[in-house]
Amino acid sequence: MLNRFARALFTRIFTPVARLLLSWGVSPDVVTLVGTFGVCAGSLILFPIGQLFWGVMAVTAFVFSDLLDGTMARLSGRSSVWGAYLDSTLDRLGDGAVFGGLVLYYAGGGDDDVMTALALTCLVLGYLVSYSRARAEGLGMQANVGIAERSERLVATLIATGFVGIGAPDAVLGVVLALLAVASVITVMQRILMVRKQALALIAADRAAAVATGDV
Repeated sequence: MLNRFARALFTRIFTPVARLLLSWGVSPDVVTLVGTFGVCAGSLILFPIGQLFWGVMAVTAFVFSDLLDGTMARLSGRSSVWGAYLDSTLDRLGDGAVFGGLVLYYAGGGDDDVMTALALTCLVLGYLVSYSRARAEGLGMQANVGIAERSERLVATLIATGFVGIGAPDAVLGVVLALLAVASVITVMQRILMVRKQALALIAADRAAAVATGDV
């Protein structure tokens, strides 16, 4: 939902910036790399020392590079398989840094085993959600279903973390992380079932073809 309604709006907002950067000779890949570095730095430097609010501000400032580099690629006609691969791969790195920073904080100065476990669970499940789709597509099938898309997970986590950073109880973030963990498990199951349905259909089609050709 966030992708459908927000992406078009932010794309229009960032189009002038994209044109300006292109006029300066900046490539979309550079924006992707800088954005990922900023997200990782904000998460892994500020979160572990308890600067949750400013960490969220830093991450938010760089996370929009995901839209900016795509806009630049389209405007310059440089959209490519390589750019899509780089962007997707570095997105996973940035997501891991956000949850990893929370794990480091709650395992250290935050001193909360439950929150540590929740953040670590979301970190692992986030990668599993992405892998379940990527693996399906690598096998020539689709797995584009689920209630826990990357954008929703990231935005919900950053908003809750920001509120904790300005004084809200850790339970606010804990509830969000718990809900995201449940949603991620449901998403993985939805994708597994979708792939299973396609796989069974392929098996049935192969058997029907074998019968038709007398190869059974």
